[in-house]
Amino acid sequence: MSDSPEGRSAQPGTYAVVHGDEPQIFLAEDEWVISRVLALQLVALTPSAEISSPSRLQAIREALLQERWDVALAEWIEETGNFVDVFPYAPKVWTASELDEVRASMEIRIAPIFGELS
Repeated sequence: MSDSPEGRSAQPGTYAVVHGDEPQIFLAEDEWVISRVLALQLVALTPSAEISSPSRLQAIREALLQERWDVALAEWIEETGNFVDVFPYAPKVWTASELDEVRASMEIRIAPIFGELS
């Protein structure tokens, strides 16, 4: 991956998995964008009535207004119990051309599962 003048990755490559009753996946071009995405599309969309205390609600609101996305997300995780994993790289997307029948057939035959028993 090449870097842009700001030092950020020029290619898409960060994703987050939000664990909960219905897991969610968010994709972004870098860790700066993913933090804002999580703040706006996850934390900020939580109804205020679902926050357990006025002090926690105030802490989350202040963090959002101050653009301290990591603090807002940490408070949200503690409040909801839903964990969030952020991965600073793009997942591998396999294509049919990479795994055509001939190649797959050859690679299967030389895979470790077909190695000699020890």
